[in-house]
Amino acid sequence: MMNVKMLVGTISQKSASLALGLHFQKRYSDTMNIEILNIDLPHYNGDIDNDSDRPAAIVEFYDKLAQADAVIIITPEYNNSIPGVLKNAIDWGSRTKHFTNKATLLAATSMGMTGGARGYMHLLDIMHRLPMMVLPGNDILVANTRSKFSETGELTDLPTVEFIDGVVDAFVNYYNMVKA
Repeated sequence: MMNVKMLVGTISQKSASLALGLHFQKRYSDTMNIEILNIDLPHYNGDIDNDSDRPAAIVEFYDKLAQADAVIIITPEYNNSIPGVLKNAIDWGSRTKHFTNKATLLAATSMGMTGGARGYMHLLDIMHRLPMMVLPGNDILVANTRSKFSETGELTDLPTVEFIDGVVDAFVNYYNMVKA
């Protein structure tokens, strides 16, 4: 079973991005053990990123990333980009080798009609500068989230569920290909 670490690009407990992450955890538990990582981290500071000064939250974050076979990143779109909390977590993670050669799946959510496409493109641009292996050609952009999730946070839009099922199948195959 794949050991997947997930970065949900918000610390809001009521976000569609977190709801999508929880959907992944529940629906794909037969093929992936998905852990959503805490990204409420101190701002990146190279002065404290060393073995003697590194904050405990960062030590834990690094330890969990080291355990990952693969990574999933889900971002909401804030002002046509990704949230600062997600960029900060990526900055911390990029300082290690724990992102190197990890199969990576990206997704975005938005209450609007674009599905977070602008934020997704910023995230994709960042990923291309890191040594992560992003699943090509399988963009998950969940638009109009208010109509696709129930009030309890369940993803209820069947075409979206089926599309994501196909992308996850491709991701598992991609992981098996790149790990070989």
